[in-house]
Amino acid sequence: MFAKQIALAGAALLLSAGASAQVGITADLGTTGVGAHLVVPMETYLNGRFGINYFKHDFSKTSGSVAYDVDGKLQSVDILFDWYLREGSSFHVTGGVLYNGNRLDAHAKPNANGTFALNGTGYTTANIGGLNGTVDYRKAAPYIGIGWGNPLAGAKNGRGWSFNSDIGVFYMGNPNVKLVNWSCTLGTTGCATLAKNIEVERVKLQEDFDDLKVYPVLRASVSYAF
Repeated sequence: MFAKQIALAGAALLLSAGASAQVGITADLGTTGVGAHLVVPMETYLNGRFGINYFKHDFSKTSGSVAYDVDGKLQSVDILFDWYLREGSSFHVTGGVLYNGNRLDAHAKPNANGTFALNGTGYTTANIGGLNGTVDYRKAAPYIGIGWGNPLAGAKNGRGWSFNSDIGVFYMGNPNVKLVNWSCTLGTTGCATLAKNIEVERVKLQEDFDDLKVYPVLRASVSYAF
């Protein structure tokens, strides 16, 4: 799905570049990861930006009494519009939308006793097989922010380098959290109790990631216009 979105965005970039007399390309680094954008003029005070962002970050996290190894991926495709308040200004207000492919994969680790403590009850790997979780968010995420710099301004003879920055947020909404075990060898009653205990831990994990529903964006870019 994410690869499909990249392909669609790439087609839009090529069409926009072909229709514009001048374009800019940026290389970005910030809280959305590393990225690249194509910048095209749309009106006197308006630029369009179309780009992709990616970063992979693995970390450990404890939620409730369960420790997890987490594989985190920031991946997004964005369509942004920069409105400059006056001609020649570097300050701009930005609005747009992102395809939000941010995702976390959590793998529960047994404690020092070799058990998983789920809602106060200990389970072994032989009991439950293992415990894995996923965290993702709404795919369409609106963006709003401000920034400084214009990749298309100040270039000599239509070409040149510039530096730009962005401060903003995009709204990912409430996290969608799943937490499942691989197998259960505890019989019908024991497996039903296990399912209830896993649901308690799933809710705890969801509460831990609720703070990320509004994601901050701090980004610096170097650009070249041609």
